[in-house]
Amino acid sequence: MAGDGDAAGSEAHGRYAVTGTLKKGTRVTGGDRAKLAADLKKRYDSGESIRALAADTGRSYGFVHRILTENGVSLRGRGGATRGRAKAKR
Repeated sequence: MAGDGDAAGSEAHGRYAVTGTLKKGTRVTGGDRAKLAADLKKRYDSGESIRALAADTGRSYGFVHRILTENGVSLRGRGGATRGRAKAKR
């Protein structure tokens, strides 16, 4: 089963067990929420994207974004190509 090794896998990567043990859609409150927030903050600050964190935790992008902002994380700008100034016509 896919969920059986999640907690152990999370701990093996230096993450809190709470990341792998929370079931999708369950309410996260109290100590579990604080642990999850600390884990997500640490991982985001080390370079992981919000989308990657959401996929790994089984949570939505919005949930992860909200947890990070509630905990004072300074979010990075969007990556990828940006539109430059319009090129001059010849």
